[in-house]
Amino acid sequence: MKNNIVIELEFSLNTSPSILFNRLSTPSGLSEWFADDVNLNGSVFTFIWDKVEHYAEVVNKKENKFIRYKWLENGNPEDQNSFFEFRIETDEITGGLSLFVTEQLDPDTNQDEANDITSLWEHQVSELRRILGV
Repeated sequence: MKNNIVIELEFSLNTSPSILFNRLSTPSGLSEWFADDVNLNGSVFTFIWDKVEHYAEVVNKKENKFIRYKWLENGNPEDQNSFFEFRIETDEITGGLSLFVTEQLDPDTNQDEANDITSLWEHQVSELRRILGV
């Protein structure tokens, strides 16, 4: 049995947790920086990139702290262990805010694909910074 590959990234952002959480947890916020378009139907988010739809469901969240999405590929959530999570932490001493991005990839993902996904996250978060003006 293959192990899942987990990508963990940290980004410093100069914004408030509530403003950032809105960009991480709402269709309008996510469509500003994360995907070409994002829709919500019940608890399922539809992320659209290049006219291709991908589905994810929020499986856990705490307002202004974290949100975890589980990918629902092939229509069967039991087949899929892949998820991505955004976690917001504030340094109590400096007041600086960090965004932690964690993505657990499918076990069949190779290292080149994992590197591409890491680069994509870095690009997407730079777009988030631009949207936030930070």
